[in-house]
Amino acid sequence: MQHIRDKLENNQIGIYFATVALAALVALALPRTTALESAVNPALAFMLFVTFLQVPLAELGRAFTNTRFLGALLVTNFIVIPLLVAGLLPFVPDDPLIRLGVLLVLLAPCIDYVVTFSHLGRADARLLLAATPVLLVVQMLMLPLYLRILLGDGAAGLVQPGPFIDAFVWLITVPLVLAVALQLWAGRSQAGARASTILGLLPVPATALVLFIVVASMLPQLGQARDAALQVAPVYIAFALLAPSAGWLVARLFRLAAPAGRAVAFSGATRNSLVVLPLALAVPGAVPLLPAIIVTQTLVELVAELLYVRAIARLGSQQA
Repeated sequence: MQHIRDKLENNQIGIYFATVALAALVALALPRTTALESAVNPALAFMLFVTFLQVPLAELGRAFTNTRFLGALLVTNFIVIPLLVAGLLPFVPDDPLIRLGVLLVLLAPCIDYVVTFSHLGRADARLLLAATPVLLVVQMLMLPLYLRILLGDGAAGLVQPGPFIDAFVWLITVPLVLAVALQLWAGRSQAGARASTILGLLPVPATALVLFIVVASMLPQLGQARDAALQVAPVYIAFALLAPSAGWLVARLFRLAAPAGRAVAFSGATRNSLVVLPLALAVPGAVPLLPAIIVTQTLVELVAELLYVRAIARLGSQQA
């Protein structure tokens, strides 16, 4: 089954764009897709479960012992990138909800398809994969703090702690515990090993499913918030151009090998739009503005990834 998995990973960009196109057609044909919104969280939980399942227990342990890589990853995503976002914030319209949406999506590092994109871009995807639980936990802890610093108490108060606690339990703890339990079962049983192998084929399809649900359910709302989406798109483009260089510079400061440095660059540039969407939907008066702002970033980022898998792959090639 490895050849099927390789084929899915190598063709993931085309799969994701085809999924977005299909979702757009569905959104046009069936503009009232409220039922799909309720499927976002279960689909996300399953996506994260099969993503965490790819992290062998031994690799997860090594993620904590590889302090230079983990340090570079955390410094990039939770010091350098927030400073970059703070520098871009004056170019965002002075509307608390618009700014909240931009900050939610740009301050949260991706923990799912960044792994396979980084693999295509000649990065050390296994190091990045092993660090995904750490990235997800830290961003859930840091997001409220950053929002309070950058938005002030009033605007930050729009985000209630309940959705963050729910996200921590259902999007981190439960999928991670289930993934560990399945790995332990796979090590002791042929049935468990078969189940693990089959589920190992699903990270790309599961991500495509989440993309489909998000785009099909949120695209009709994008039209209602078109002006806001157009206003924030240049900020997302600027971020997409600047963030990989920021990650690469931090990796150089930490003297990482080129493949590990590319992984940091990918992580700094790729955001967690799919996972923060439920947090945004829990904000009072969020619809249609916040979903439109977050989906816009997703669309910009998918185009940027086409450039990253070629441009980032060349970084440090003389040292690889």
